[in-house]
Order: sequence, then C-alpha cells, then structure tokens
Amino acid sequence: MNIKDKIILLPALLQIEAQRLWEDFCQRATPAQQQLIERQATIAETLPLVWACSPFVARHCVQYPQLLEELINTGDLFTPPEAYPSHLDDFLGETLDEISLMQKLRLFRRREMVRIAWRDLTGWASVEETLKSLSNLADALIDGSLTRLYTQLCKQFGTPCDKEGIPQSLIVLGMGKLGGQELNFSSDIDLIFVYPQGGETVGGIGRARDNQEFFTRLGQQLINSLHTITADGFVFRVDMRLRPFGDSGSLVLNFNAVEEYYQLQARDWERYAMIKARVVAGDKKAGQTLLNMLRPFIYRRYLDYNAFESLRNMKAMIDQEAKRKGLENNIKLGMGGIREVEFTCQTFQLIRGGRQPALQQRHLLTTLTQLEKYRYLSTAIATGLREAYLFLRLAENHLQAIDDRQTQTLPDDALNRLRLAWSLGFTDWADFSAVLADHQTLVHTQFQTVITPLDTSTVSVENPWQAFWLRGLPATPDETQRTLLESTGYQQPDEALQHLHRVAHSHALQKLSRQGRERLDKLMPLLLEVVSTVAQKDLALSRLLDLISSIAQRSVYLSLLIERPMVLQQLVYFCANSAWIAEQITRYPLLMDELLDHRGLYDMLKPNELDNELNNLLQHLPADDLEMQMDCLRQFKRANVMRVATEEIAGNMTPMIASDYLAAIADTLVRRALRMAWDYLSAKHGSPQCIVQGQKRPAHFCIVAYGKAGGIELSYGSDLDIVFLHDSEGDAQQTDGDKPIENSVFFIRLAQRIIHILVTNMAGGLLYEVDPRLRPGGASGLLVSSFDAFYQYQHQAAWTWEHQALVRARAIAGYAECLARFETIRHEILSLSRDPEKLRLDVLEMRQKMRSNLDKSTTDKFDIKQGYGGIVDIEFIIQYAALRWSHDYANLLTTTGVIPMLKRLAEHQLIPELASEQLGSAYHLYRAETHRLALQNQAAYLEPNVLVENRQQVRHWWQKIILLE
Repeated sequence: MNIKDKIILLPALLQIEAQRLWEDFCQRATPAQQQLIERQATIAETLPLVWACSPFVARHCVQYPQLLEELINTGDLFTPPEAYPSHLDDFLGETLDEISLMQKLRLFRRREMVRIAWRDLTGWASVEETLKSLSNLADALIDGSLTRLYTQLCKQFGTPCDKEGIPQSLIVLGMGKLGGQELNFSSDIDLIFVYPQGGETVGGIGRARDNQEFFTRLGQQLINSLHTITADGFVFRVDMRLRPFGDSGSLVLNFNAVEEYYQLQARDWERYAMIKARVVAGDKKAGQTLLNMLRPFIYRRYLDYNAFESLRNMKAMIDQEAKRKGLENNIKLGMGGIREVEFTCQTFQLIRGGRQPALQQRHLLTTLTQLEKYRYLSTAIATGLREAYLFLRLAENHLQAIDDRQTQTLPDDALNRLRLAWSLGFTDWADFSAVLADHQTLVHTQFQTVITPLDTSTVSVENPWQAFWLRGLPATPDETQRTLLESTGYQQPDEALQHLHRVAHSHALQKLSRQGRERLDKLMPLLLEVVSTVAQKDLALSRLLDLISSIAQRSVYLSLLIERPMVLQQLVYFCANSAWIAEQITRYPLLMDELLDHRGLYDMLKPNELDNELNNLLQHLPADDLEMQMDCLRQFKRANVMRVATEEIAGNMTPMIASDYLAAIADTLVRRALRMAWDYLSAKHGSPQCIVQGQKRPAHFCIVAYGKAGGIELSYGSDLDIVFLHDSEGDAQQTDGDKPIENSVFFIRLAQRIIHILVTNMAGGLLYEVDPRLRPGGASGLLVSSFDAFYQYQHQAAWTWEHQALVRARAIAGYAECLARFETIRHEILSLSRDPEKLRLDVLEMRQKMRSNLDKSTTDKFDIKQGYGGIVDIEFIIQYAALRWSHDYANLLTTTGVIPMLKRLAEHQLIPELASEQLGSAYHLYRAETHRLALQNQAAYLEPNVLVENRQQVRHWWQKIILLE
C-alpha cells in the first residue's frame, strides 16, 4: 500500500490537505527521495498522520525534501535526541559573524523541531522524552550562541574580569518550563541574565568597559540571535520580564544586586517563579552558587502557610485575565488545566520545601513522585494528577505542533479540532472532550482541596463569637460576653474573660502589624466557635490562649489555622484533651504541621519505616553541620511522638501499642546518634582495629537499653537507661587513621558524643535524658565496657538486682554480631541455676529498699509505679520468676516485656493462670493511667479509691509468690 492509499484512510476532512501536501512534495523531491520514503515502512505508515495533523512539519518537509531524507538516513528520526551541545558545535563550526550564526541556529532548530514533532505525533516518544528533548535543544542553542557571541565581544572589548583579574562570564538562568526541563513545543523561553562580580574588561581594543556595560551588550546580542525573525524563522521568542524589576530593571545584574533584590524587594510570585530556576548556559558552577544563595528566599526553614494566600491570589489574577481574554477553553490557564496541577504541587513545595529538601524539585513529575513517596498525596491522587498532567501536556504539544504557534486554547474550527483529536488517538472531538473533562475535573477538585480556604466571608457581625471578639475585652467583664460564655457551657466564665482580657491586651498582640491584627481578628471568632463545641471548654480555651500568645507574632501560623478549618478543629480537640500536647505545640508551633500532614495523624509510620523517614530528612543536610543534624533529630522525635499521642488520645491506639511506637522512635534515634558519632570519630582517627590470634579485624560497638526502653514500654517523657559495649580484644588495639588513638579512648569518646547528641538542650529541646549508671560498676565504673569485662562482671561481681535489670535489657543499636553476642551473654547469665530462697530474699530486700526510698504514696494518693501493689511489684515478680526458672524454661528469655512473660509463666504452670490474668490486667490499667496522666502533664499518682481491686490483687500475688504467705 503506497502513501496515497494510506492517506485515504484518514478522515475525509484531513485527506484533502494531506493529499495536496504529498503532491507538492513529489514535485519538489527527487525520485530517490520519494522512493526512500515509500520504502521506509515506518515513515510511509506515519507520514499521513503527521502531515495531516501538523502543517508545520509538512511544510518544512515539502519545502526542504533533503531535511526528511537526512533525518531518515542518519537514523535520527528513529532515536531519542542526545548530546545536543556536541552536535550543535559540529553544525555551527567556525561561525564568525552574527548573520551566519543566526542562520545556522535556525536551521538546526528547524531540523530538530521536525524530528521531535514527528516522534511525538507518532507516539514513538513519551511525553517526558518530548519535553526533555525540547528543553535540551533550547539549552544547547542558548549556550552555543552565548559562547560564540562572548568570544567575539571579548575580541572587541576585552575579557570582563573582577577586581582580582579573574575572568567573568554571563550566566543565563532558565525559568518556567525551560527551568523545569518541561519546555513545550512552541514555548517562549523565560530568561534572567546575571554575572558574578563587578569590574571591567581587560585586553580589549580602546578603553576598558565596565562589566555591566559588557554583559548588557552581550545579553542584547544573545536575545537578538534567538528572538529575531529572519527568512529562516526564529529560534525562540525570549521573555525577560521575570528578571528583577521586570521590564524597568537592568537587563543584567551581578550576584550581589540579585541577592539584595530577592531578599528585600521581590514579590510572592517571584518566589514562586524561582522554584524552577536553572542554569541553562554560561558558567554553571558560578550559577549554581547564586541559586544556593537564593535558596532561603525560595524555601523557608519554617512551614510557610502564607503560601496558600499568595498562590491563591496569583491564581485569581490568572483566572481574571483568562476570563477577560476569553480563555475558558485554555488547557493551561483554564479550570483543571496545567497551571492548576503546577500550583497544587508548588503549594506543597513552598510550604514544606524548607524542611523537606526532597521537595526542592524543578521537575513537576519528580515533585509528584516525592509528594506520593512522603504521603502528602495519596497514591490515587498522585496517579490521577500525573496522568492528567501528561495528557494535558501531550495535547498542548500537539496543539502547538499544528502551526508552531504558542497557544493553549482549544481550536473552535472543525479542521483543527479533528487534527488535535486524531493526533491523540481519538476518532472525533466528542471522545477527546470527554476524556479531557474527566482529567480537568480531577485536577480542579484536587486544586480546590489544596488551595481553597475556609470561606470566612460567611461569618457576619451577627455571629455571636464575631461580635464577642470585635466588641473588645475590657478589664471589667462585659455582661453580654459573660452570658454568652455561660450559656455555651463554660464553668468559670469570669476566669475565661480575665484570660481573654490578658491575652488581648498583651504586649505580643499590641505589637501586631496591621496584617497580623486582621488575621487575628479573623481567627479568634473561628477559634471561639470551635471551642464552644468541646466538652472541656475552660481547659481548652486556657491552653489555646497561651498558644495564641506564643504564635501571634508569627502570622504564618495564624494563616494556617484560618486556611485549614480541619487543623483548627483538631488543634482545639487535642488541646482540650491533653495538656501535654497543648504544651508541646505552644513550645514548638511547628508541630501544628502534624495536624495538617496527611501522612501523620491516623496514618502512622510502621516502626521499620522510621529509619527511612529519618534518613530522608537528614540526607540533604550538610555532613559537617552537627547542630543542624541534631536539630533535625529533635524535629523527627517531636513529630513522631506527637503522632503517637494524637492516635492514643483519639482512641486509635492502646497504651501498649503506643509504647511500642515510642520505643521504636527511641531505637531509631539512638541508632542514628551512634552512626553520627561513629562517622565523626572515624573520619578523625580511622576505624578501631585489633589483632586476635594473629588476624587483624575491625572492632565493633553496641548499645544496650535497660528498663522501660529495654522492655519496649516507653512513655511520654521517659528517659533512657543505656549501657555501651565493645568487642575489641587481643593486640594492637588502635584506630587505623592518620591520627590513631587506642580503641578504649575511641569508644569512650564515641559514647560521650552519643550522649552529647541525645542530651544537649537546644532550641528544639533535648532528645532524651540518658542514665548510663546500670553499667558494670555503676557510676564509678567505666563508661564503656568490653564484652569480656561485661561477661566477667555479670558472672562474678554483679548483684542480684543487676541480673534483675538484665531481664529487661535489649540491644538496640550497633554491629549485628555485637547485638547477637550481648543476647548470648544475657541468655547465659539469666539461665544460671540459682538458690531459690537466696534469690527470693535478695529480690525482697531490694524491693523493700526501693519502697522505702522511692514510694511517694500517702493517704491521699497512690504512687502507680512504686506503691504497694503497683507497677514495680509486678515487674519484680516477673524478674524473680525469670531468674528462678529460666534455667529450665529457655523461652522465658525470648522477650523483655511483662505481658508476654506473664503468659509464658502461666503456660509452664510456674504461676497460676489467674495470677497471669490479674497481674496482666493490672499492668494494662496501670500503664494506661500513666499514659493518661503523662498526656495531662500530671505525675503518676491516683486517688486512693481508684483501681483498689487491682492493687489488692497485685498485693495478693506478691504475698503468694514473693512473701510465700
């Protein structure tokens, strides 16, 4: 079947022009060129579609038959474009004058645009390949032109240098689609010209020229070489309006001027634009230095919720302009269009990019992947946005390929509608429109979800809380205000009014800017209305007013609570139900992010996912900035502990499971502290080595957790009881670096640095209080022990209470073989055969000492932990049982938890089933109470008449098992 026969298979409306174009080609082409196309099956198969749908491609093929011939013979039409710079250099050759340069740039552009369009229209190239190819082509053409123009200008005026005589280069920043390497088929290119430092030219003819003058002329020449329309067309339309001060600003600026502008004068939309800024030509290393300097302007270290308002205002202006120009059918600017996908992604980037460097991406699809990876967007939403974006970009490219014209407006004539629909694989316009509408609906729905605020315009002055706040809060309570508080359920309305008065007239609120005051006046009625719906109104209001006082000067948080009613509701709920959460958020307002974070509440990271989460947070931080890394560890802990607390308060997590998570968080942080400390010391001194039986091997290290951490029973605010062990032995025990030290010194410094990382009180607080006194010899013993010394101590010198502590010990960080070796020693020590009576008396004596010194119970309160019949009595029963019977029942040692141990003791009939049930039930209840009280910032004491039956049952079994009564 020849090409004429294939053209007949096109829709009737497309056949006429395709037939005419083929006839024109045959008249211009040589017989050999015509036969080449006819013989190439893939070309013959696709030519009717390409020419019918892209008159631009067809015209160039008809006008220059050798163009298509060359693309076929070289095989370039069938392969993705690569290595544009070298290909362009070969093509340009020794181009000397501007006229020749301009012509060759246009010819190269023509060839490659035909190639890219053909591959795109036939589906040989993915959308991603097309966008990347167009961007790479632009990079090469800009850089190729700049290099030659710079060389010529240097010959004329000399080389621009800084004050030290170092040559300076022009740097071209690509913005928008070019910066993101997502250039569409007939796009303008948005550029900014910069150079590093001021100075003047050296070695030119005549007078020296100021660098500013030199680079301004060079920039003008570069624009002219790309933008000017000649007989051969143009290369790219160049738009310079994104530069500082826009059209009224200098064409070129040095780094200092650029940095000062963005720090002091840039507007919100310029911050948005800089997300995609990329060095596309010139000195790329110097250009990257500038972008690094500007990064704090783009990505704030705090969570920037003001971005909601800024982006919404930008989108409103775009919508207004689109409506004015009648662009409702514009697939870029219209509802559900490309811009809404971009805004959805960039909202997350602007808000979170400073704290989550993985979101600092130029490429939209990469950003979407990161948003899905970190669960800011669900897989379903991310997939839907990705598919919609690719469909819209494909339609945009095909639309522009019709006539190489920059447009995103859908055609309204039948011919071009059919061209677009047919090129995208649809038989008619209606089918295309239906699929397009589905994508646009998904995009717009998600865009509204992300960026649409609470409509506060519906709050009128008649709203009681609006009137309540705007009326002001005088020192003498207003009876109307008092009545409103009383009628909505406040138990102490006068105290609430006094607190409101103190906050309203506080120094922090009096200093607010006009914008800050407006935001506060929007927020307070909303907050008061939500507080009126909770049970603990007085507590909630008191805690929230303290929070408002602490964040009032940071209006970004006021914006968050105004913008996101769900966040406000959750904040009120959790503050009403937990003094601990209220205190944490007041001290660290960044934790409000956890109320907004779709990954956080009610979607906990699994314990084994925590390491990956922490790695992702740390991987972009400077390796030599310990303070920044330590701050990151503290943010990680606060965020994840907050998630656990909110889950537990909401009733989605039992205290036992909450403890599992809290222990997993601690394990993760201790492992990371060990790694950080090890990397630091090994970089200075090398890794510890030793020679054992003539064989040199590395020496290793591990950390053992005791107590609550060892038993996987951490609570909020628990400290860590830890012991450090190493396996260095034999001869030549020293590190292998340039500054070697003895292994014993290395490991002591390692432990000290780990403790420093954990306990240093920074702006973000400390990680954990650390108690290393359970090590061999206690506070007077060495901070770090060898395994041999630890083994000997446990066998020969340890007290019974130290073996009790070993029952709840667990290796949590370090070298795998060291973890296994500790467990072997633990198993051996705990499995020793013991005199039951001596053991019982030792345990009883230790418990009596603890009770005398630590039990804070009185007639008015019961000490949950140390009181008679409390937690420690249950733990001592477990420890006694483990030490007495592990010699015969090895599986007692495969757990460090109280509840699993109780079940195993009952299974082996070592204690009655009833004892296991009652002790387990009491332990569950005690743990629940300690968590509840911790979340209320209260000490672990109960009223004397609470859990009386459980306490009696524990005392009963203590008497039966320990006292033998």
